[in-house]
Amino acid sequence: MPRMLDVSDDVRAEIGDEEADRLLAGEDAPGSYDCTSCRTPGNSEQERTSTVLFVGEETAVLAFAHATCIPSQVVPVSEEQLRGAVRSITGEDAARTPAAPIPTSDRQATLGITCGLVLIREELHPALVVEPNGPIARPGSTSLDDDFLPLLLEHGFTPVTDMNQRPAPIEGWSALLAMGKLHAVLQPGTTGNQSAWWQAHQPLAVSDGWRTAANKEKAVLMYAAPSGTIGHQPREDLMRQALEQAAAKGLLVAAAMPLAGT
Repeated sequence: MPRMLDVSDDVRAEIGDEEADRLLAGEDAPGSYDCTSCRTPGNSEQERTSTVLFVGEETAVLAFAHATCIPSQVVPVSEEQLRGAVRSITGEDAARTPAAPIPTSDRQATLGITCGLVLIREELHPALVVEPNGPIARPGSTSLDDDFLPLLLEHGFTPVTDMNQRPAPIEGWSALLAMGKLHAVLQPGTTGNQSAWWQAHQPLAVSDGWRTAANKEKAVLMYAAPSGTIGHQPREDLMRQALEQAAAKGLLVAAAMPLAGT
């Protein structure tokens, strides 16, 4: 039976006309699926469905989503991220795990990321709060100074002086949500493609409220502070208080970035 599939030109170019036509004819497309964005059931025989192709260095995974959640598109990811996406598709548990070390210096530190909702002008926005577990140095630097905020400012992040103001958008960065979980924060690459600035060893679970807000806005706010500034806060009101204190001390930068994929 023909499927109500949306196959974008980018996806068609990757999978080829023959495979795209088979999908549209219902030969290779499932009738029912779990939306890669909202994780609720969908049916490509009864509702418009987007084809989402996650492409790694050597392999690719085709997923499906409600067309009302995300459009059909190609999402470049690393092989490690792609394996995480496959684990999510096959239903393997993905526990909350520490982040991978970030390759910004010879002195490596681990980034901690907390997902929470931030209230700005009476509207809740999905946010990522990033804090390293130690100082970040520039590549090759022997200085003991923490260059975490200066490096982010050079990339286009802006200082936060008022938590009631939405951060400005940043060019080329995005947050990768796949299968309803956070996989990575992507930055502009040297070859024009995005590369992972941060990536989870295993996909990071987010709350239903966070995911709903992110899918509604198609964007995420990212706040970053030096090591020891925010700390682990068990509640969002305490996280907000810590962010306001960091901003008051001039130790907080932020940016708004789109979702990549979901």
